[in-house]
Parts: sequence; structure tokens; C-alpha cells
Amino acid sequence: MSVVPPHLEALEAEARHAVAEASSAQALAEVRAGFLGRKGSVSALLRGIGSLDPSERGAAGAEINRVKQRIEECVAARRTELKSGEQARALSEHRIDVSLPGAGGGRGHLHPLTRVRREIEDFLWSRGFSLEEGPEVETEYNNFEALNMPAHHPARDTQDTFFVASDRVLRTHTSPVQIRAMTEREPPFAIAALGRVYRHDLSPRHSPMFQQVEGFVVGRETSFAELKGLLFSLAEHVMGDGVEIRFRSSFFPFTEPSAELDLRCLLCAGDGCVTCSSTGWIEWGGCGMIHPKVLANCGIDSREWQGFAFGMGLERVAMLRHNLDHIRLLYDGDVRVLEQL
Repeated sequence: MSVVPPHLEALEAEARHAVAEASSAQALAEVRAGFLGRKGSVSALLRGIGSLDPSERGAAGAEINRVKQRIEECVAARRTELKSGEQARALSEHRIDVSLPGAGGGRGHLHPLTRVRREIEDFLWSRGFSLEEGPEVETEYNNFEALNMPAHHPARDTQDTFFVASDRVLRTHTSPVQIRAMTEREPPFAIAALGRVYRHDLSPRHSPMFQQVEGFVVGRETSFAELKGLLFSLAEHVMGDGVEIRFRSSFFPFTEPSAELDLRCLLCAGDGCVTCSSTGWIEWGGCGMIHPKVLANCGIDSREWQGFAFGMGLERVAMLRHNLDHIRLLYDGDVRVLEQL
């Protein structure tokens, strides 16, 4: 006498038919749950084995498990068929005509500040300058005292300078590179330093972080006339022929005599606007002959050697070249703006 439940074959046939009729992965999952799930028909038969005579349980369990295995195989095969069908439909619905021309991606370009920096580096390199770097976190001595800026100088106040420790600051200019280089080298030399600097300042023309280029030359016959000629050439190199510049007498503790270098505002053609504070000119940087005290602080005899130095912001050039009225546009990272520059 068979110990296999009489309706097991009919149950298997019913399961196969239901699997074959399933038209989606979700429908197939529901069919499987109806037969093989915790409350499914086959699972109910397995739970009912305990009610059989002990001598019949082994054979009945083995037959039910074989049916269960065949249904699992049937479900797996149907799942593969459905997946293949879905892929075929997707390919048919989203067919790509490979004979059409490609869409082509946008072509990137260097950031405006990077282009300005490289142009200035190339110019100074061609004029015999070597390029140096220095740390952005500097000692107070290199950032101030060595540059003839005493303890009471207003630039050393916390409202103008970012202090990271009692005697460490985020450099406010690239001039500390000048101090390090002049201390370590024997003149004559011509050195340039480019990098980020930090100040407590925020306006359409100023940012708490900006990029600066510094150049300095030390020799026996270095003159202010040589400095002016170099800066006129540099301005024409980065701004184009015909750029208007002017030198204004000024004061810096690390140079004597000192001057500020201004560029004619291209945004208003010199008529006056918000960016140039209605003056028609935009301050580009400062320059002058290196102060004898600064040379002495670096171990250079000012009776034998003299030099000049200059420093300026890269952002001013980029703003004028691209008619930008606010320095923030260079740092916001707005692709819509950068694509136009």
C-alpha cells in the first residue's frame, strides 16, 4: 500500500501549471509562496508527516521532498525565462540606432585662476625667475617680524589675521617665502612664489582666501626702473597690449620706496563702478625696493646688495579679463558660470 498522499501528483501538476501561467516575477513569487511557502500546500504535507505511522514517515517524506525539489526547479526555470523576456522587451523598447552620430560630451577646460597662474608662471620663468613654495601655516616671525612689521602693527591683529596658535598664523601674503629663500640662499637671485593666502576680508574684490604671486630680485645693481619695466611687461602679458596701469606712491614696512600698482577698470572703462569703488582703477598689488632691515634680517648686507619685490592677486586679473563684478563667482564652483569663462 502506498504511503504517498493520493493527491500529491495532482498537486505537482497544479503547481507546474501555475508556474507556467505566471507572467511576471511578482506573480511567480506569489505562486511559489502558495505551494512552497510556510503556509503553502507542499509545506502543509510535510507538517502532516508526523500524523503517519512511524514506518511510513520516511518514504512519505522522501517523496514529498522530491516533489518539492521538482517544483523549485520549475520555478527557477520560469524565473530565468521571465528575466530573459524582460531584457528582450527592454532592448526592443530602448533600441539604439548605432548608425546615428554620437551625442558627444562637453569639453572641459582649466579654471580661470589656473590659466592666469600658469601664464604668470611662464612669464616669470622666461625672465629668469625660479619658482619656490612655502607652508601656508607660518610663524609670526616669518610672516611679520622678519618683514619689518613690529608687534603693534595693525596687520597682526586678530581682526585681520587668522591665528591657528599663539605663534602660528595662516600666512597673510606669500612674502614668508621671500624670507625663507633669502635666508637660505646667497645673492644674486630672482625668485617667484605663487600660492594661497588668508585674510579677514570680504567684499566684491576681496575674499578670506585668495591667490597671490610674489616676486623678488636681489642683486648689486637692481633698480626701481627695472621693477617698473618688469611689471609693465607682466601686465601686458596677462591683460593684453594697451592695458593701462599706474604706479601710486605708497607705504609698506618691507619696502622703501613703495608703490601700489593699479589697473584701469575694464568693467566700466574707467568711468567708475561698484567693483572699482567709482575710481576707475582697481588695485592690483604692491611693490618697491626691499627694505634694508628686511635684507639684514635675512643675513644680506644692504651696503653691497639691493633688491625689489612685488606682490599681487591673481583674482583681480581673472575678474578683469572676464568682466566679473564679484570675486565670489570664481570660487562658487557654479558650472553655469565657469562654462562661460
